[in-house]
Amino acid sequence: MVTEHPAKGTFDAGKAEWKRATGDDGVPGRIEVAFVGDLIGMRDGGDADGAILVFTQAEWDAFVGGVGDGEFDLE
Repeated sequence: MVTEHPAKGTFDAGKAEWKRATGDDGVPGRIEVAFVGDLIGMRDGGDADGAILVFTQAEWDAFVGGVGDGEFDLE
């Protein structure tokens, strides 16, 4: 699967090596991430043929920073 974005470029999922984190309970999470060229893809590992979110490095850095700052913590 190739995802084309007019501003970001092409993310070729066929070249992706998807990785997922394991929770504190030892159970693998469903979110998978892959780094392909200058782009980062993120998908639901339970739906590997579903949509892929594509980030530039700057967008990914902002997302990871937001996670670290608690911006996405549930109330």
